[in-house]
Amino acid sequence: MPFQHPAEIGYGHVVERYVTRTYGGLPRYLVLNGGRFLGPRWWHTTRFTRHLLNDAAAITDEELEALLGYEWRSRLTAAWLIGVDRRERFRERIGDLLLASEVCFSGSAYCFALARFGTHADAEILTAYLDHYLPRTDLRYDQPAALGALLRLDAHLGTHHADRSTQPDGLWDQWVNALAHVRDHPAYAPAELRRWTDLQCDFANAWTRT
Repeated sequence: MPFQHPAEIGYGHVVERYVTRTYGGLPRYLVLNGGRFLGPRWWHTTRFTRHLLNDAAAITDEELEALLGYEWRSRLTAAWLIGVDRRERFRERIGDLLLASEVCFSGSAYCFALARFGTHADAEILTAYLDHYLPRTDLRYDQPAALGALLRLDAHLGTHHADRSTQPDGLWDQWVNALAHVRDHPAYAPAELRRWTDLQCDFANAWTRT
């Protein structure tokens, strides 16, 4: 499906309102992608988070669809808003976008949203993604984010979907070892990928409770 600017369908305001609003000189999509709001020293975390929670609650489904139909910055932001507000009615849409992998960067946000939904259906989507893309050792897409999200869901659901990927010399080891720039990098250890997903979800959980 071709990308469509939100203005073409009557939602010209959504990019400026939800995607490019700045915090410390950085647009929201870049802050979300970089994760600096998850650290303890970023001065703008409180304002950034308050606005993120408010927008996640206020944005309409139609506005979210307008963002999901556009480019990676808009899709990344929409997926974060969907995940923060746990709008599970977007599960199928998010799953389709993740499996299609049409654009860069946004896939990690889809994985966050699925981890936040937290159900067996979400684990199945992530498993299907890994089954499809881990054998493609020539591609570096969102395999790390998907594995981290699946490991979190396995822990919460008492399932073992990730086991067949993470077993010694399994699909995960094969994928990592085929890519020289990630081989032996500690950030790609399954436990570290799970920790990063936990950090994202625990951040959202803590703020939504307060």
